Amino acid sequence: MKYRELGNSGLQVSAIGLGCMGMSHGYGPASDRKEMISLIRQAYEQGVTLFDTAEIYGTVDNPHDNEELVGEALAPIRDKVVIATKFGIYLSEQGKQYQSSRPEQIRKSIEGSLMRLRTDRIDLYYQHRVDTEVPIEEVAGTIGELIQEGKILHWGLSEAGVQTIRRAHLVQPLTAVQSEYSMFWRNPETDLLPVLEELGIGLVPFSPLGKGFLTGAINENTKFGQGDFRTIVPRFTPENIAANLQLVDFIKEVAVSKGVTPAQLALSWLKEQKPWIVSIPGSRSLKHLTENIAAADVEYTQEEMEHIYDGLSRIILSGERYPAELQSRVGR
Repeated sequence: MKYRELGNSGLQVSAIGLGCMGMSHGYGPASDRKEMISLIRQAYEQGVTLFDTAEIYGTVDNPHDNEELVGEALAPIRDKVVIATKFGIYLSEQGKQYQSSRPEQIRKSIEGSLMRLRTDRIDLYYQHRVDTEVPIEEVAGTIGELIQEGKILHWGLSEAGVQTIRRAHLVQPLTAVQSEYSMFWRNPETDLLPVLEELGIGLVPFSPLGKGFLTGAINENTKFGQGDFRTIVPRFTPENIAANLQLVDFIKEVAVSKGVTPAQLALSWLKEQKPWIVSIPGSRSLKHLTENIAAADVEYTQEEMEHIYDGLSRIILSGERYPAELQSRVGR
């Protein structure tokens, strides 16, 4: 495994991390707990040191299931890994999501996360979504206090707009920004990446495999099960899947010529964009985990990258990445 620094923060992590959300949330029923604990530990044995979760990743019955899972899995190796979690989105008693980043809520959240993750500090603590009811300067100030208290080592924002990033960074320097970014969603290249490079902030892309689409395992006949987030994503309607398969075909073509799998191509391409990018693909199987980790060793010539850019530029994708309600929470 190769290792990278997130921005100019001094925080060193594996070039490929592990997103743990799907083990408990977002992709149907939660996976077997013992199997997922074993998988997380095997990820570490293969060199992964960045593990990502959030307070909200769970079910209505147990909204904190994923943090508890990650905490149990990493307890024996706590001092050898970087744990990232998030605050700011919560479940009401009726099972509806709501946002709050008020100082008292952040302090309540950090205490809960510390307990569930079985640790005395959070290595990287993200605001899950920007709360327009609380000035980002107030959020950053609260985080600064928690850093002084030793409860947080680094902090970040998830799906934030560039002006919010600038304002937050002035008060309490950011280590990382989390955003969707992949061959399936390249919008961050326009505004986000230049700002992060200017400020010395790392990028942690989630859904680097396009929620499974870039692996080639999904087509217009794919049926998503109950509780699978993709059932409400416009890009995953049968019509949009069919229209976007041209991207998958291109990825498969390049992967064959490179001698890698489509997933490895997508992950390694993303890694090559900037030296401070660390993606967090999710996995619930050892086979896919091992496949994803191997992408850290794939490298490209300038000619190969130009060929990929040229091919991607010719493909027009169909469908939005979020339904309207969720889209309204991003880029603030």
